[in-house]
Amino acid sequence: MTLIPALLLFALYFYLRRRDRRMLRNGVVLVAACYLLLLEAGNLVSRWVPGASYVFLALLAVAPLAVLALAAALIHNGVVMFRSEGRRLGNMVSLLLGLLLIALPILAVALVLTLSPLAIGLAALLFFLCSYFGVVFVVFLAYAIAYGRMPFRETPQGIVVLGSRLIDGEVPPLLRSRLDRALQIYRDTSPRPLLIPSGGQGHDEPRPEGVAMGEYLVAAGAAPGDVMVEGKSVNTEENLLLSSELFAESGRSGPLLAVTNNYHVLRAALLARRLRIDAEVVGAPTARYYLPSAFLREYVAVLVEHKWLHALLCLPFMGFTAVLVMAVIANQR
Repeated sequence: MTLIPALLLFALYFYLRRRDRRMLRNGVVLVAACYLLLLEAGNLVSRWVPGASYVFLALLAVAPLAVLALAAALIHNGVVMFRSEGRRLGNMVSLLLGLLLIALPILAVALVLTLSPLAIGLAALLFFLCSYFGVVFVVFLAYAIAYGRMPFRETPQGIVVLGSRLIDGEVPPLLRSRLDRALQIYRDTSPRPLLIPSGGQGHDEPRPEGVAMGEYLVAAGAAPGDVMVEGKSVNTEENLLLSSELFAESGRSGPLLAVTNNYHVLRAALLARRLRIDAEVVGAPTARYYLPSAFLREYVAVLVEHKWLHALLCLPFMGFTAVLVMAVIANQR
């Protein structure tokens, strides 16, 4: 019964992706299709393999252990981030989430044990909200990976390299990977596109990121005439907007290609679509230890950018919890 809906959802996913791959709703459809397909596969296995249902029950029984293992992995990653990247707030995301995964179940059990209707309702609301944001994260992560693996379709006439923090005024490994990816595409493209290194000067930087990036590109073999520095932007949105304006002023026309690290690809693509910029986004490799915190930061940023939508979608959970609490209070009377 789930196979036909799954196939229809896959067809819808490829249709939506063909129209515009820079939409997060594509990820919603993709995850829903994969979920239904997994249900169908589970049904087939349970019918054809004796004892398969017991295996599924065993997997459900060890799910709490999987959550603890995930929490431990996130805490370990947070410690590694501290040691490798410094004690900045952005490097604490995986550590905080790991601690939260341990604290929330303990808090929920403590609330239920009070036998207070309000406390039980709060525990139920925590469960609903954690489930919702967990599903949203799965959608975000799945489509971020899927989008990052899609080849760009058109020959770019301009390549925007999104900036990131300099270290002692020089290009660090994270930013170097973006520049090297841009250079690879630049050398493989004919005619040669315009390279636009984009990034302003942060409060802890001695010079604009775009200037240091431009020097790196020229030193690595890019023609000076093919490099146009954008050195005023302070975030990804301005990277894209100011670089597209600079590209238009250069007299060239055609599609743009933005280059960033793989964890940042989907959010940059969503921003490009919102700004109505004709640009796809490709990713450069990132150190593995950096990815968990980086993906979590991107996820939080996407939530904040769509905060009113998520607040609206959470209202039914709050309403259901309120009705549940009132029903329990009424039964006690």
